[in-house]
Amino acid sequence: MSSKLRSLVGDLISLPMPTIAAVFGHASAAGLILALSHDYVLMRKDKGFLYMSEMDIGFKVPAWFVALLRCKVGSPAALRDVVLRAEKLGAEAAAKKAIVDLACEGAAETVEEAVRLGKELVGRRWNGAGYGRNRETLLAEVVGAMRFDETVDIRRDCGECGWYPQGLL
Repeated sequence: MSSKLRSLVGDLISLPMPTIAAVFGHASAAGLILALSHDYVLMRKDKGFLYMSEMDIGFKVPAWFVALLRCKVGSPAALRDVVLRAEKLGAEAAAKKAIVDLACEGAAETVEEAVRLGKELVGRRWNGAGYGRNRETLLAEVVGAMRFDETVDIRRDCGECGWYPQGLL
């Protein structure tokens, strides 16, 4: 899955247009990385949380995840809490930490705000190729880190933590 997620995130980063993630429920681990791969993240207040579960389950966080988190989570304290405390953040807490751009009342409002923002951004009539190149420059650390394969090795990375699905090892 790691290589497929890297490929998807690479595709999102190279798109010649702004991207908006509308989060309607939980976004944990790869789900959080997928959401943060967008330029804008909107999340409903009444359901779900953002969560990097790796600490709780004993997995090593891939370096390219950390590179993306560094680019998207502005405060070093917030980054520490997300990665090393495995803090579960609802929409309002994530907005206060500037991890999401907007906390919306519910699913319908999240969609409405995403559409409104999309129309606003399209109305700017930016050059798509220029937008994509600027995003790639902004996320150059992520693009560089994604070039290295850090597929999780269950035996190496989780054998001592005691967490793994029955029969996997």
